[in-house]
Amino acid sequence: MRQLDWWQSVDVGGIAFTATPAQHFSGRSLFDGNSTLWASWVIVDDDLRVFFSGDTGYFDGFRTIGERLGSFDVALVETGAYDAQWPYVHMQPEDTVQAHVDLRGRWLVPIHNGTFDLAMHRWYEPFERVLGLAAARGVALSTPRMGERLDLAAPHRGERWWRHVMEAAEAPEVSRGLVARLFACSSAARANSKGNA
Repeated sequence: MRQLDWWQSVDVGGIAFTATPAQHFSGRSLFDGNSTLWASWVIVDDDLRVFFSGDTGYFDGFRTIGERLGSFDVALVETGAYDAQWPYVHMQPEDTVQAHVDLRGRWLVPIHNGTFDLAMHRWYEPFERVLGLAAARGVALSTPRMGERLDLAAPHRGERWWRHVMEAAEAPEVSRGLVARLFACSSAARANSKGNA
């Protein structure tokens, strides 16, 4: 394990990792609040330059990171679990797109969204909002499915997968039927594999 201050770097197997500023509270117990730095990361592998925001609010540090270490082929930037009362720790989609522009990113991949309900907005709202905002500002947006492999050297637009999930969730009789069919197929496959063993 290595501890780094902001702007310090470490090389791991030929890949350079630089700890860069982020804006969030820190702490693991009742008595160590904000005693450590919260970091974002710049990752450089030969010609590939990636920015990873981690969990952060919007602040002028994005512009500084872009000026000092940008431009970036891919910027993975938080958008989700936001609320107007939490601007210092979570970004609204407008902030996400602005951070991407500040960073001088080529492709924006929105992260920190769609998995847990940590705020009052619907789980898919960050995707819809960032999609419209990115299009309005001419930002290339990649929205891979949860768990989908994304080639950082050649990102793709991705499909608007959350819309299919929303539709399935709004039609419970369809989703129950789908689950029953998937379960039946899975059971048949297991029985078939046991029979061939």
